[in-house]
Amino acid sequence: MSFKVAVLPGDGIGPEVTAEAVKVLRATGLNLEFEEAPFGGAGYDDCGDPLPPATLELCKASDAVLMGAVGGPKWDNIEPITKRPEIGGLLPLRRELNLYANLRPAKTLAPLIHASPLKEGRSMMDLMVVRELTGGIYFGEPRGRRDDGNTAFDTCLYSRFEVERIAHRGFEIAMQRRQNLCSVDKSNVLETSRLWREVVTEVATQYPQVSLSFMLVDNCAMQLIRDPSQFDVILTENMFGDILSDEASMITGSLGLLPSASVSDPKGDNVFGLYEPVHGSAPDIAGQGRANPLAAILSAAMLVQYSMKDNETAARIENAVEAALNQKLRTADIFERGCELITTTEMGDAVVRNL
Repeated sequence: MSFKVAVLPGDGIGPEVTAEAVKVLRATGLNLEFEEAPFGGAGYDDCGDPLPPATLELCKASDAVLMGAVGGPKWDNIEPITKRPEIGGLLPLRRELNLYANLRPAKTLAPLIHASPLKEGRSMMDLMVVRELTGGIYFGEPRGRRDDGNTAFDTCLYSRFEVERIAHRGFEIAMQRRQNLCSVDKSNVLETSRLWREVVTEVATQYPQVSLSFMLVDNCAMQLIRDPSQFDVILTENMFGDILSDEASMITGSLGLLPSASVSDPKGDNVFGLYEPVHGSAPDIAGQGRANPLAAILSAAMLVQYSMKDNETAARIENAVEAALNQKLRTADIFERGCELITTTEMGDAVVRNL
Protein backbone atom coordinates (compact mmCIF):
# COMPACT_ATOMS: atom_id res chain seq x y z
CA MET A 1 0.00 0.00 0.00
CA SER A 2 1.31 3.45 -0.91
CA PHE A 3 1.88 6.21 1.63
CA LYS A 4 -0.30 9.21 0.74
CA VAL A 5 1.13 12.73 1.07
CA ALA A 6 -1.04 15.83 0.76
CA VAL A 7 1.05 18.59 -0.84
CA LEU A 8 0.10 22.19 -0.03
CA PRO A 9 2.54 24.33 -2.08
CA GLY A 10 1.33 27.59 -0.54
CA ASP A 11 2.40 31.06 -1.62
CA GLY A 12 5.46 32.98 -2.79
CA ILE A 13 8.44 30.65 -3.02
CA GLY A 14 6.38 27.83 -1.47
CA PRO A 15 5.57 26.08 -4.77
CA GLU A 16 9.21 26.26 -5.89
CA VAL A 17 10.78 24.74 -2.78
CA THR A 18 7.99 22.20 -2.29
CA ALA A 19 8.49 20.93 -5.85
CA GLU A 20 12.13 20.18 -5.04
CA ALA A 21 11.17 18.35 -1.84
CA VAL A 22 8.73 16.18 -3.80
CA LYS A 23 11.44 15.55 -6.40
CA VAL A 24 13.79 14.27 -3.71
CA LEU A 25 11.10 12.09 -2.12
CA ARG A 26 10.35 10.52 -5.49
CA ALA A 27 14.07 9.79 -5.94
CA THR A 28 14.20 7.77 -2.71
CA GLY A 29 12.28 4.92 -4.31
CA LEU A 30 9.71 4.86 -1.50
CA ASN A 31 6.13 3.94 -2.39
CA LEU A 32 4.61 7.43 -2.18
CA GLU A 33 1.47 8.99 -3.62
CA PHE A 34 1.21 12.79 -3.88
CA GLU A 35 -1.86 15.00 -4.28
CA GLU A 36 -1.76 18.81 -4.37
CA ALA A 37 -4.34 21.25 -3.04
CA PRO A 38 -4.55 25.06 -2.69
CA PHE A 39 -3.88 26.56 0.72
CA GLY A 40 -3.13 29.97 2.24
CA GLY A 41 -3.25 32.91 -0.15
CA ALA A 42 -3.58 30.47 -3.03
CA GLY A 43 -6.66 29.00 -1.37
CA TYR A 44 -8.17 32.45 -0.90
CA ASP A 45 -7.51 33.31 -4.56
CA ASP A 46 -8.97 30.00 -5.66
CA CYS A 47 -12.19 29.97 -3.68
CA GLY A 48 -12.19 32.80 -1.13
CA ASP A 49 -11.01 30.59 1.74
CA PRO A 50 -7.39 30.15 2.92
CA LEU A 51 -8.34 26.67 4.15
CA PRO A 52 -10.75 25.31 1.52
CA PRO A 53 -12.92 22.46 2.85
CA ALA A 54 -11.63 20.13 0.13
CA THR A 55 -8.04 20.86 1.18
CA LEU A 56 -8.82 20.04 4.80
CA GLU A 57 -10.53 16.79 3.79
CA LEU A 58 -7.52 15.82 1.67
CA CYS A 59 -5.21 16.39 4.64
CA LYS A 60 -7.42 14.28 6.91
CA ALA A 61 -7.47 11.48 4.32
CA SER A 62 -3.68 11.48 3.91
CA ASP A 63 -0.88 9.90 5.92
CA ALA A 64 1.14 13.12 6.12
CA VAL A 65 1.15 16.69 4.80
CA LEU A 66 4.04 18.47 3.05
CA MET A 67 3.59 22.24 3.00
CA GLY A 68 5.32 25.31 1.63
CA ALA A 69 5.18 28.78 3.17
CA VAL A 70 1.98 30.86 3.16
CA GLY A 71 1.06 34.53 3.20
CA GLY A 72 2.49 37.74 1.81
CA PRO A 73 1.68 41.43 1.35
CA LYS A 74 -0.96 40.62 -1.26
CA TRP A 75 -3.23 39.19 1.46
CA ASP A 76 -2.17 41.25 4.50
CA ASN A 77 -5.14 43.61 4.43
CA ILE A 78 -7.96 41.15 3.68
CA GLU A 79 -11.05 41.68 5.82
CA PRO A 80 -12.20 39.98 7.88
CA ILE A 81 -8.81 38.94 9.23
CA THR A 82 -10.07 35.36 9.49
CA LYS A 83 -9.65 35.19 5.71
CA ARG A 84 -5.93 35.98 5.88
CA PRO A 85 -3.60 33.01 5.13
CA GLU A 86 -1.98 32.68 8.55
CA ILE A 87 -5.01 33.38 10.73
CA GLY A 88 -7.66 31.69 8.58
CA GLY A 89 -5.44 28.98 7.10
CA LEU A 90 -2.46 27.93 9.17
CA LEU A 91 -3.87 28.23 12.70
CA PRO A 92 -7.16 26.39 12.01
CA LEU A 93 -5.31 23.68 10.04
CA ARG A 94 -3.11 22.99 13.08
CA ARG A 95 -6.17 22.89 15.31
CA GLU A 96 -8.27 20.67 13.00
CA LEU A 97 -5.44 18.16 12.61
CA ASN A 98 -4.53 18.28 16.33
CA LEU A 99 -0.94 19.20 15.50
CA TYR A 100 0.03 20.19 19.01
CA ALA A 101 3.77 19.33 18.93
CA ASN A 102 6.07 21.42 16.75
CA LEU A 103 9.56 19.95 16.31
CA ARG A 104 12.22 22.33 15.03
CA PRO A 105 15.77 20.96 14.81
CA ALA A 106 18.63 23.41 14.48
CA LYS A 107 21.98 21.95 13.55
CA THR A 108 25.17 23.59 12.37
CA LEU A 109 26.37 22.10 9.09
CA ALA A 110 30.16 22.08 8.80
CA PRO A 111 30.22 23.45 5.22
CA LEU A 112 28.25 26.52 6.35
CA ILE A 113 29.94 27.39 9.61
CA HIS A 114 31.15 30.70 8.09
CA ALA A 115 27.55 31.74 7.43
CA SER A 116 26.73 31.86 11.13
CA PRO A 117 26.56 35.35 12.67
CA LEU A 118 28.52 33.99 15.66
CA LYS A 119 32.28 33.68 15.66
CA GLU A 120 33.56 30.46 14.18
CA GLY A 121 33.77 27.75 16.81
CA ARG A 122 31.00 29.27 18.94
CA SER A 123 28.18 28.47 16.55
CA MET A 124 28.28 24.68 16.69
CA MET A 125 24.88 23.39 17.76
CA ASP A 126 22.63 20.38 17.45
CA LEU A 127 19.37 20.98 19.27
CA MET A 128 15.66 20.36 18.97
CA VAL A 129 13.03 22.92 19.95
CA VAL A 130 9.83 21.15 21.04
CA ARG A 131 7.15 23.83 20.89
CA GLU A 132 3.53 23.51 22.03
CA LEU A 133 1.57 24.56 18.96
CA THR A 134 -2.17 24.72 19.61
CA GLY A 135 -2.43 26.60 22.91
CA GLY A 136 -1.15 29.74 24.55
CA ILE A 137 -1.62 33.33 23.47
CA TYR A 138 -2.10 32.50 19.77
CA PHE A 139 -5.31 30.59 20.53
CA GLY A 140 -6.52 32.01 23.86
CA GLU A 141 -9.92 33.65 24.20
CA PRO A 142 -11.11 36.32 24.69
CA ARG A 143 -9.17 38.62 22.40
CA GLY A 144 -10.09 41.83 20.68
CA ARG A 145 -10.36 45.61 20.94
CA ARG A 146 -12.25 48.01 23.18
CA ASP A 147 -12.39 51.74 23.88
CA ASP A 148 -13.16 52.46 20.22
CA GLY A 149 -10.23 50.33 19.13
CA ASN A 150 -7.67 52.12 21.30
CA THR A 151 -7.10 49.17 23.64
CA ALA A 152 -6.24 45.66 22.46
CA PHE A 153 -6.05 42.43 24.45
CA ASP A 154 -5.08 38.77 23.99
CA THR A 155 -5.39 35.90 26.44
CA CYS A 156 -2.65 33.37 27.21
CA LEU A 157 -4.32 30.16 28.32
CA TYR A 158 -2.94 26.71 29.12
CA SER A 159 -4.50 23.63 30.71
CA ARG A 160 -2.70 20.90 32.63
CA PHE A 161 -3.59 18.44 29.85
CA GLU A 162 -1.98 20.61 27.16
CA VAL A 163 1.26 20.94 29.14
CA GLU A 164 1.37 17.24 30.04
CA ARG A 165 1.09 15.98 26.47
CA ILE A 166 3.77 18.30 25.05
CA ALA A 167 6.03 17.54 28.02
CA HIS A 168 5.76 13.81 27.33
CA ARG A 169 6.67 14.42 23.70
CA GLY A 170 9.68 16.51 24.73
CA PHE A 171 10.99 13.89 27.14
CA GLU A 172 10.45 11.10 24.59
CA ILE A 173 12.55 13.01 22.05
CA ALA A 174 15.23 13.73 24.66
CA MET A 175 15.42 9.98 25.35
CA GLN A 176 16.28 9.45 21.67
CA ARG A 177 18.95 12.17 21.71
CA ARG A 178 21.43 13.14 24.47
CA GLN A 179 18.91 12.85 27.35
CA ASN A 180 19.08 16.50 28.31
CA LEU A 181 15.96 18.69 28.40
CA CYS A 182 15.70 22.39 29.21
CA SER A 183 12.17 23.65 29.91
CA VAL A 184 11.80 27.35 29.07
CA ASP A 185 9.15 29.61 30.60
CA LYS A 186 8.60 33.00 32.28
CA SER A 187 7.53 31.71 35.68
CA ASN A 188 8.77 34.78 37.53
CA VAL A 189 5.96 36.78 35.88
CA LEU A 190 3.30 34.57 34.24
CA GLU A 191 0.80 32.27 35.96
CA THR A 192 0.64 30.05 32.86
CA SER A 193 4.41 29.57 33.18
CA ARG A 194 4.08 28.60 36.84
CA LEU A 195 1.59 25.90 35.85
CA TRP A 196 3.94 24.89 33.02
CA ARG A 197 6.86 24.44 35.41
CA GLU A 198 4.77 22.48 37.93
CA VAL A 199 3.49 20.03 35.32
CA VAL A 200 6.86 19.53 33.61
CA THR A 201 8.39 18.75 37.01
CA GLU A 202 5.72 16.10 37.60
CA VAL A 203 6.12 14.52 34.15
CA ALA A 204 9.91 14.41 34.58
CA THR A 205 9.56 11.76 37.31
CA GLN A 206 8.53 9.30 34.58
CA TYR A 207 11.81 9.89 32.70
CA PRO A 208 14.56 9.52 35.32
CA GLN A 209 17.22 9.03 32.61
CA VAL A 210 16.67 12.58 31.32
CA SER A 211 18.47 15.48 32.97
CA LEU A 212 15.94 18.33 33.44
CA SER A 213 16.72 22.03 33.88
CA PHE A 214 14.60 25.17 33.80
CA MET A 215 15.43 28.51 32.21
CA LEU A 216 13.60 31.80 31.86
CA VAL A 217 12.93 32.71 28.26
CA ASP A 218 14.98 35.93 28.26
CA ASN A 219 17.98 34.06 29.65
CA CYS A 220 17.49 31.29 27.07
CA ALA A 221 17.59 33.85 24.26
CA MET A 222 20.90 35.12 25.65
CA GLN A 223 22.34 31.64 26.23
CA LEU A 224 21.58 30.61 22.63
CA ILE A 225 23.94 33.39 21.54
CA ARG A 226 26.53 32.79 24.26
CA ASP A 227 26.81 29.01 23.90
CA PRO A 228 24.23 27.21 21.73
CA SER A 229 26.06 23.90 22.14
CA GLN A 230 24.81 23.61 25.75
CA PHE A 231 21.28 22.74 24.55
CA ASP A 232 19.92 19.36 23.50
CA VAL A 233 16.10 19.62 23.71
CA ILE A 234 14.36 22.92 24.47
CA LEU A 235 10.76 22.41 25.61
CA THR A 236 8.58 25.51 25.59
CA GLU A 237 5.16 27.05 24.96
CA ASN A 238 3.79 28.41 21.71
CA MET A 239 4.98 32.01 21.46
CA PHE A 240 8.33 31.45 23.17
CA GLY A 241 9.00 28.49 20.88
CA ASP A 242 8.13 30.55 17.82
CA ILE A 243 10.72 33.18 18.74
CA LEU A 244 13.50 30.94 20.08
CA SER A 245 13.39 28.52 17.15
CA ASP A 246 13.85 31.38 14.68
CA GLU A 247 16.80 32.64 16.72
CA ALA A 248 18.35 29.18 16.77
CA SER A 249 17.82 28.75 13.04
CA MET A 250 19.60 32.02 12.24
CA ILE A 251 22.63 30.88 14.25
CA THR A 252 23.01 28.02 11.76
CA GLY A 253 23.49 30.59 8.99
CA SER A 254 20.18 30.84 7.15
CA LEU A 255 16.45 30.42 7.67
CA GLY A 256 16.55 28.64 4.32
CA LEU A 257 18.15 25.60 5.99
CA LEU A 258 15.73 24.78 8.79
CA PRO A 259 12.93 22.20 8.57
CA SER A 260 10.05 21.59 10.96
CA ALA A 261 7.46 18.98 11.82
CA SER A 262 4.09 19.51 13.49
CA VAL A 263 2.80 16.20 14.77
CA SER A 264 -0.25 14.76 16.50
CA ASP A 265 -0.67 11.87 18.92
CA PRO A 266 0.76 8.54 17.73
CA LYS A 267 -1.83 6.03 16.55
CA GLY A 268 -0.19 2.66 16.83
CA ASP A 269 2.99 2.83 14.76
CA ASN A 270 1.77 5.85 12.77
CA VAL A 271 2.42 9.51 13.56
CA PHE A 272 0.42 11.98 11.52
CA GLY A 273 2.38 15.13 10.82
CA LEU A 274 2.60 18.29 8.77
CA TYR A 275 6.09 19.10 7.50
CA GLU A 276 7.20 22.55 6.38
CA PRO A 277 10.27 24.79 6.18
CA VAL A 278 10.64 27.37 8.94
CA HIS A 279 11.13 30.27 6.51
CA GLY A 280 8.42 32.51 5.10
CA SER A 281 6.98 32.89 1.62
CA ALA A 282 9.55 35.53 0.47
CA PRO A 283 7.35 36.95 -2.32
CA ASP A 284 10.13 39.37 -3.32
CA ILE A 285 12.16 36.51 -4.82
CA ALA A 286 9.33 34.24 -5.95
CA GLY A 287 9.71 32.91 -9.47
CA GLN A 288 13.36 33.96 -9.76
CA GLY A 289 15.01 30.62 -8.95
CA ARG A 290 16.79 32.18 -5.97
CA ALA A 291 14.97 30.37 -3.14
CA ASN A 292 16.84 27.82 -1.06
CA PRO A 293 14.95 24.48 -1.18
CA LEU A 294 17.07 22.75 1.46
CA ALA A 295 14.72 23.50 4.38
CA ALA A 296 11.83 22.01 2.40
CA ILE A 297 13.96 18.99 1.45
CA LEU A 298 15.01 18.47 5.07
CA SER A 299 11.35 18.78 6.08
CA ALA A 300 10.68 15.91 3.69
CA ALA A 301 13.41 13.96 5.51
CA MET A 302 11.55 14.59 8.79
CA LEU A 303 8.37 13.27 7.14
CA VAL A 304 10.20 10.05 6.31
CA GLN A 305 11.67 9.82 9.81
CA TYR A 306 8.63 10.60 11.94
CA SER A 307 5.59 9.57 9.88
CA MET A 308 7.12 6.72 7.90
CA LYS A 309 9.47 5.53 10.68
CA ASP A 310 12.28 5.14 8.14
CA ASN A 311 15.38 6.54 9.83
CA GLU A 312 17.72 5.10 7.20
CA THR A 313 16.12 6.92 4.25
CA ALA A 314 15.81 10.11 6.29
CA ALA A 315 19.55 9.96 6.99
CA ARG A 316 20.23 9.39 3.29
CA ILE A 317 18.38 12.61 2.43
CA GLU A 318 20.22 14.56 5.14
CA ASN A 319 23.59 13.20 3.97
CA ALA A 320 22.74 14.11 0.35
CA VAL A 321 22.03 17.69 1.42
CA GLU A 322 25.33 17.97 3.25
CA ALA A 323 27.14 16.39 0.29
CA ALA A 324 25.75 19.05 -2.06
CA LEU A 325 26.99 21.75 0.31
CA ASN A 326 30.40 20.07 0.56
CA GLN A 327 30.56 20.33 -3.24
CA LYS A 328 30.40 24.13 -2.69
CA LEU A 329 27.00 24.47 -4.34
CA ARG A 330 25.08 27.46 -2.99
CA THR A 331 21.80 29.28 -3.52
CA ALA A 332 21.85 33.06 -3.20
CA ASP A 333 21.06 33.24 0.53
CA ILE A 334 24.14 31.21 1.53
CA PHE A 335 26.48 32.14 -1.33
CA GLU A 336 30.10 32.86 -0.47
CA ARG A 337 33.28 33.47 -2.42
CA GLY A 338 34.77 30.33 -3.94
CA CYS A 339 31.41 28.59 -4.31
CA GLU A 340 29.13 28.01 -7.29
CA LEU A 341 25.88 29.99 -7.36
CA ILE A 342 23.01 27.75 -8.49
CA THR A 343 19.23 27.99 -8.79
CA THR A 344 16.48 26.44 -6.70
CA THR A 345 15.96 23.65 -9.23
CA GLU A 346 19.69 23.00 -9.61
CA MET A 347 20.05 22.56 -5.85
CA GLY A 348 17.23 20.01 -5.86
CA ASP A 349 18.95 18.20 -8.74
CA ALA A 350 22.23 18.17 -6.82
CA VAL A 351 20.58 16.58 -3.78
CA VAL A 352 18.99 13.92 -6.02
CA ARG A 353 22.37 13.14 -7.60
CA ASN A 354 23.98 12.71 -4.18
CA LEU A 355 21.03 10.67 -2.94
